[in-house]
Amino acid sequence: MISVEHLSVEFSAKPLFTDVSFVVNDRDRIALTGKNGAGKSTLLKVMAGQQRPSGGTVSSPRDTSVGYLPQVMELSGERTVMDETLQAFNHIHDLQASIEQMQQEMADRTDYESEAYMALVDRYTRAEEHFQMMGGLNFRAEVERTLAGLGFERTDFDRPTRELSGGWRMRIELAKLLLRQPDVLLLDEPTNHLDIESIQWLEQYLQQRAGAVILVSHDRAFINNVTTRTLEISCGRIWDYKVKYDEYVRLRAERREQQLRAFENQQKEIADLKDFIERFRYKPTKAVQVQERIKQLSRIVPIEVDEIDNSSLHLKFPPCQRSGDFPLIVEDLRKAYDHEVIAHVNLTIRRGEKVAFVGRNGEGKSTLVKCILGEIPYEGSLKVGHNAQIGYFAQNQAQLLDPELTVFDTIDRVARGDIRTRIRDILGAFMFGGEASDKKVKVLSGGERSRLAMIKLLLEPVNFLILDEPTNHLDMRSKDVLKEAIAAFDGTVIVVSHDRQFLDGLVEKVYSFGGGRVREHLGGIYDWIESEHKADIAASGVAPQRTAADAPTGHAASTVARVDARTASSAEKPAASASRLSYEEQKAAARERRKLERAVADAEAEMTELEAALHMLEAKMSTPEGAADASLYERHTRLRQQIEDVEARWLEASEALSS
Repeated sequence: MISVEHLSVEFSAKPLFTDVSFVVNDRDRIALTGKNGAGKSTLLKVMAGQQRPSGGTVSSPRDTSVGYLPQVMELSGERTVMDETLQAFNHIHDLQASIEQMQQEMADRTDYESEAYMALVDRYTRAEEHFQMMGGLNFRAEVERTLAGLGFERTDFDRPTRELSGGWRMRIELAKLLLRQPDVLLLDEPTNHLDIESIQWLEQYLQQRAGAVILVSHDRAFINNVTTRTLEISCGRIWDYKVKYDEYVRLRAERREQQLRAFENQQKEIADLKDFIERFRYKPTKAVQVQERIKQLSRIVPIEVDEIDNSSLHLKFPPCQRSGDFPLIVEDLRKAYDHEVIAHVNLTIRRGEKVAFVGRNGEGKSTLVKCILGEIPYEGSLKVGHNAQIGYFAQNQAQLLDPELTVFDTIDRVARGDIRTRIRDILGAFMFGGEASDKKVKVLSGGERSRLAMIKLLLEPVNFLILDEPTNHLDMRSKDVLKEAIAAFDGTVIVVSHDRQFLDGLVEKVYSFGGGRVREHLGGIYDWIESEHKADIAASGVAPQRTAADAPTGHAASTVARVDARTASSAEKPAASASRLSYEEQKAAARERRKLERAVADAEAEMTELEAALHMLEAKMSTPEGAADASLYERHTRLRQQIEDVEARWLEASEALSS
């Protein structure tokens, strides 16, 4: 699809990367990764033809189409949402006009036997086939599905785009890009302005319908769910891993260990050579050996080691006074502007709880946060508990920083105790390493100011944290540092976020916002996602279908079919016999049924885990290294036996349940 050969890019005579070569194949799903400033966005621009490289080439077949979504773009606001999105199909209208022109030309000409006429017929046939393949003019339904998938309501379709925020207008640009269906998609942080539901929809679209995909993202769950190959830009080179991101992280750690050992050995060799040269430089009897060592030293190519890894950095919030048992109690709260945003909100948060606020943009999450902070009036009751000291982070917090201070001085003024000796390490973990720590706040970008405000909050003594989209401008390493600090925090936390990986394992309760209501869900973020999925299935009236990932295979598949058939037939039997049972018998039957239902659910969960483990094991066995590892085959046999045992238990419980 796309061939990148010996590519080099320089800025002010300083190389960003040099002699980069790789190939993007049809249906590749590639994560482009590397530290901030490594050149990820620049490489996408070069591949999209929007920037000229200093050297090398980017080539592709003539009929290959490339779609590019940058992080930031100029957005117009003159059309409605629907009309702007329909601009994606301008090329179809152009193709239709070309077809009509060729039709007219064929009708006017009479040289039916000439080569020129046959060539015209051939062009017309190919254009008509291409037109039909793209769906002709029947694309409005696809436009509506795509806009709905990205979070738009039908009532939004006729709204002027100038009324929308920059984030929603970026969603329109993403919709237009997807609707054009290019052969290669280049996406730079596509999830920045999406909520969880829209991110999941985009994942499914990219998995099932897109051609080749190269994406830059700091959303670990997103890139793990979409990509199967990882390209890392490091030390001015490209490292190509044919694995998902999580597996790449492990392999990269191993590579860095090898780099460090090689670097240390080389440094020892250089030190030995220099020591010999200095000791014997002025001894005539050693002149030949000294000259040989000098030549040897000049031939050494320095080994580069990846950027310093601060993943071992651990932050803790400073100690603070203990709050009351209930830092927040909300009763029947309502907030309306020209329309009702949220109503009948009732929630109680205990001391030490970590909860998430989730839901589509505009459903009231930030509104409730503003009510808690006392920034806006509301109806109902909201009580902030005794001695609750709130630390609040939102994007606008960055505006409160002193523009005349340097990055280092901003943090130095709030740091206390031993943490002051580690300020530069902390700044490095949040992408302010080296000279960046000496910049003044007034020259920082919006994203850099947000990161600095986050560090400042981490060092302030509070016992109740409210974080509104804290990960928007953080890379994965910074997110890990922040997540660990919050997990170790013994106070209360509310996190407003769409980042599933960040929330996973961090929160134990989820409050979902939608339709003006706030609903409480006990459990983590993936428990909530699963409950929403089940609710959608129940609302649609369609029975859940097993996917290829979780469906039992082989013998299990046939037993599932038999049990499903028996369950269906037994459901049709009259239930009148139950009324003839005594009350105690009914209670005993209900207990037994619940026991069987738990057994079925436990077996299904265990089977899903075992199937996933088997899939991962088989992926390892398919590699050259895995094919030669006898222990993998033993584990494969054991896993297959475990799966058969669980299938037998599942079948027994299912048959008892359906009888």
